Amino acid sequence: MNEGLPLAGVAADRLADVWVYLSASPLLGLTVTLLVYHGAFVAYRKSGFHPLANPVALSVIVLGALLWATDTPYATYFEGAQFVHFLLGPATVALSVPLFEQLTRVRRLWLPMAGALVVGTLAATVTAIGVGWALGASKATIASLAPKSVTAPVAMGIAEKIGGLPTLTAVLVVCTGILGAASARYVLDALRIKDPTVRGFALGTAAHGIGTARAFLVSEEMGAFAGLAMGLTALFSAVALPLVAGWLLNWI
Repeated sequence: MNEGLPLAGVAADRLADVWVYLSASPLLGLTVTLLVYHGAFVAYRKSGFHPLANPVALSVIVLGALLWATDTPYATYFEGAQFVHFLLGPATVALSVPLFEQLTRVRRLWLPMAGALVVGTLAATVTAIGVGWALGASKATIASLAPKSVTAPVAMGIAEKIGGLPTLTAVLVVCTGILGAASARYVLDALRIKDPTVRGFALGTAAHGIGTARAFLVSEEMGAFAGLAMGLTALFSAVALPLVAGWLLNWI
């Protein structure tokens, strides 16, 4: 009986050595990310693609818990996960393919879409700043909130330019996308908005990439207009938000 104790100790030490080796490998972050997302997507599919079972939200929760439980620094994890991050660029460019198929409708609806883009972007910024100010948030926090509805790389650049914290903005952008993707169906149904073009454009404007991914699960038409809205919102925000948000921040 006592001979088993040293063997168990040796096995535990070897297991610890293996974990130390794996945790230092960039491939671990990539592998864990892919496996966790696959599991989250399977759960999403089994739920009937229910918006509250969003795979991004589930993946963030599980990965965060794993990093905390294993005491793994985020920088170490991101050494591997950055490969997935790199693919965001090609994935965004690929959105132009379904959009090209909707080119006729885009030409016909360009004026109302332009109006919706301006109103939607400015409304998201003004309400974020207003709520942050009303709740007594610091100026840096309010500046980080301002571009929350813009895709992450652009939002982080805007936040840095107007005195915000880019890392906080990245978290707020993800939270906004998850919340938008989860609640959009109920909000749009309550407003009796049925047109997939309008639903997609609204989702892309308010919830950027995560909302666009959700829109593509509903229909390709809805996803195409969500992708268009996401890109135009990023372009318009990069030019207008530093001016608008900067003026509001100086005023408050």
